[in-house]
Amino acid sequence: MALRNIRSYTDSLLRKKSKRVKAFDGRLHILLDDMLQTMRSANGLGLAAPQVGVLKRAVIIEYEDTLFELINPEIVESKGVQSRTEACLSVPGKNGLVERPAYVKIKAQNRNGEEITAEGEELLAVAFSHELDHLDGILYTDKATEVFDIEAKDDESAE
Repeated sequence: MALRNIRSYTDSLLRKKSKRVKAFDGRLHILLDDMLQTMRSANGLGLAAPQVGVLKRAVIIEYEDTLFELINPEIVESKGVQSRTEACLSVPGKNGLVERPAYVKIKAQNRNGEEITAEGEELLAVAFSHELDHLDGILYTDKATEVFDIEAKDDESAE
């Protein structure tokens, strides 16, 4: 495993749409392992492959001691609305107030290509939505009703 550089919001690669993963091989496993180490090192909740410079539809989220490795994920159901303060490893020093679904259901594949589903409410629903947005070149700042310096407001953050 290796630490990878996290791309900053100024990097144009973060605005590109990621490609579907077709090969569930050792290279994908290395990417996922590196993403996990990188995310943990940065004290993040989630990380998408584009954030480490790889335009593949791969996301990891670690929430309440559960690791979600989501390959080619898509939201298949969402309910409700919530507003939360979010942060992003690619947008250091900032937080923003974002409206997201209160519940989401994800269909994806695991690192071996097997189909899986995952469900999340509240903060986990935010994390799923936030990370999947990265795969389509969308940052939370695009959806935020307010963006502020972390020092200015210290609330619960996602990612």
